Order: sequence, then structure tokens, then C-alpha cells
Amino acid sequence: MSDSANTPESPLPHAPGATQPTRAKGEPRFPDGPKADPAGSHFERRIRSFQPRRSRVTAGQADALQRLWPKWGLDIDGSRALDLPDLFGNDNPVVLEIGFGMGEATAQMAAADPDTNILAVDVHTPGQGNLLNLADRNGLSNVRVGNGDAIILLREMLTPDSLDGLRVYFPDPWPKKRHHKRRLIQPEFLTLAATRLKPGALLHCATDWEEYAEQMLDVLTAHPDFENTQADGGFAPRPDFRPLTRFEGQGLDKGHVVNDLLFRRVPHADQPPAGV
Repeated sequence: MSDSANTPESPLPHAPGATQPTRAKGEPRFPDGPKADPAGSHFERRIRSFQPRRSRVTAGQADALQRLWPKWGLDIDGSRALDLPDLFGNDNPVVLEIGFGMGEATAQMAAADPDTNILAVDVHTPGQGNLLNLADRNGLSNVRVGNGDAIILLREMLTPDSLDGLRVYFPDPWPKKRHHKRRLIQPEFLTLAATRLKPGALLHCATDWEEYAEQMLDVLTAHPDFENTQADGGFAPRPDFRPLTRFEGQGLDKGHVVNDLLFRRVPHADQPPAGV
């Protein structure tokens, strides 16, 4: 699971001897599906925490994108503020997940907690199609799939105190030191996220990159808008609601260490703590 991106240019598999469909230059890959660059050049250029990569879209994923995107998909274009109750059709709590990979864990969490809405954001087209497929097959009406830059979503399209939680599982660790500035969990990101999280909302991060985990812990601990849920100020045990993914299990078998971080949004400066 990662916040890395994808541009869906690869062809779908086709039967031997079949003629491969052709598209005019500039014609969208999925006319009724996610846009290639929904925000375009409307916002300032900045260092991003994801990078484009190519990956094949299967026939099933393509079908889900065409069929379900108008119903459950959202292009992050920064053009309007979202009405989350209208988006989901109810007033249930909304958790934002940034970077969901192929969506298996997202679908499991949505099935286990149907009274919580999940707005899952990624730019990986096969993963978008796969999650839509899983949601459709399992009747998960509490999932919406966002396509585009999560920073634009937070800054331009979500209103203050609109989120009940934020999940960032296995983001790109950008291991080279010169690329550390691209890591998502930075003070500036946390300051932005804090404006959209309700007081008491849970920010949950997980990574199998130990050095990044330590940086996350340092940055979150130092941020005035968040407090660690762990009394010792350290990492948290993996909570039951975060499924163990196949990728994560393979890493654990190889001796990788996975660290979870569970921090809460503190009350606003003018708001007394709960119970006071």
C-alpha cells in the first residue's frame, strides 16, 4: 500500500488475433472513469510525495472503472468544497485513507465497520479499479474512491473539522536522503491535516521502513496539534481494525519490522478537553 502514482497507458490483454483498439491522441483511456490529471495546472507546482509509474489495467479493473466510477468515484480537481454527507448519502463518520494500493485492506476495513465511511485516495489506476470491484462484489456502499493529489483534496475540497480519522499506510519511504523532502509525513502536511480533522480524531500511520518510522514519530511528537495515544510516547501495537495485508505478511516473514503510530488530534485552543 503506497501513495505512489500511476499513469494507465498500458493496453488491456486481448485475445490472440484480435485487433487492438486504437485511441486518438489525447482521448481519455476511460471516458467515464478517472481523469489522468484532474487538477491540471490550476494549482502551484510543488514537490510531491508520489511519482508516476506505469502498470497494466486488467479487463476486470477496466470494467469496474467504466461502470462504477460515475457512482463511487471522485476526481480531485480542487474546484469545489465537498459535501461529505451528500457524497456518501448519510451522516456517518468519514475517514480519509491516503494511498490504498490495490484496496484489499480498505475493503476489509469497510466491511468490518459499515457505519464508517471511507474516502480512499490514490493515483494508481489498477488499484482504483480493483477497490471499486471489491466494493461492488461485497456490497460496500461506504467506500468512495478519490483520484488525484491528497494535498489538493485536503486544502481545497475538505472543510474544517470534516474528518473523523486519517490513515496513511505504507507510504513511499523515499529512502535516499536527498529525497526525504518528498516524504508525506512532514510538519506542513500535519498542520494542514489538523485543520480538517475533528478534535479527538485518530491519525494512524504504518510503515515497514524503520528509519521513516522514527522520523514519523519525531515529527508527530513535536507537532502541537497531535498527541500520542501511547503512554510511553512510542509506537503502538497494530490495532485489530488494520488488516494484515499479504504484502505486509511477506515482509514480516523476511524479518521486516512494521511500526504503527496512533496519534489523536488535540482539542482546539479555544475548546476545553473532553469531560471538562
